[in-house]
Amino acid sequence: MADIEERQYWKQYQSAYQDCLAGTSTTAAPWYAIPADDKENARLMVAAVVLHTLRELKLEYPKMSDERLAELQTIRAKLAHQ
Repeated sequence: MADIEERQYWKQYQSAYQDCLAGTSTTAAPWYAIPADDKENARLMVAAVVLHTLRELKLEYPKMSDERLAELQTIRAKLAHQ
C-alpha cells in the first residue's frame, strides 16, 4: 500500500535524484547510473566504465634507475648461487 501512496511523489523523487547527481558528479569524480535489473548487463556496464577509466589514467610502469637495476642484478646473482 505504501508504494501506491508514494507514487504521487514520483516527479519529486526524480527531481531530487537529478539534483543529487548534478550537484555531486564532477569531471574528476563522475557518477554513473547503472540499471541493476539485469545483473549480467549491469556488470558489463560497470566493467566498461572501469576499463575506460583505467585507460584514461595512462598508467606506466615506474622507470628503474641504472643504479637500482645493477643492485637487483647483484641480488639475483647472489640468490642464484645459494
